[in-house]
Amino acid sequence: MPFIKIDVIEGRSNAEIDTLLDATHEAVLEAFKVPEGDRYQILSEHPKTHMRFEDTGLGFSRTDKVVFLHVTTRPRPRDQKEAFYRLVVEKLKAQCGIDDTDVMVSLVENGDDDWSFAHGRAQFLTGEL
Repeated sequence: MPFIKIDVIEGRSNAEIDTLLDATHEAVLEAFKVPEGDRYQILSEHPKTHMRFEDTGLGFSRTDKVVFLHVTTRPRPRDQKEAFYRLVVEKLKAQCGIDDTDVMVSLVENGDDDWSFAHGRAQFLTGEL
């Protein structure tokens, strides 16, 4: 289950978007060890004039290929988070040609009682998951 919202500048083809989503999911599977069918992703495209991602004083530039990933997940150990940051950058670079300076990730944790997948029930609490 991580739930991933991805924001990009508009202009990518459907094939490029599919590859970006698949590469991101591969990083989730490898880093967080979730089942393959545990996939929740939304990609939103925005006009270039509607996005600003600067370098926070780290001394690099970003391009129009910038990708912002907002990940909501159950608590994860530090090593899994660091593995995800590394893997998602590696996979996006290898499969999509996106430079590592164009990938920004924000990870937010929440608890089991913060998820309902259907039927108005909290499946992590009811034991269904």
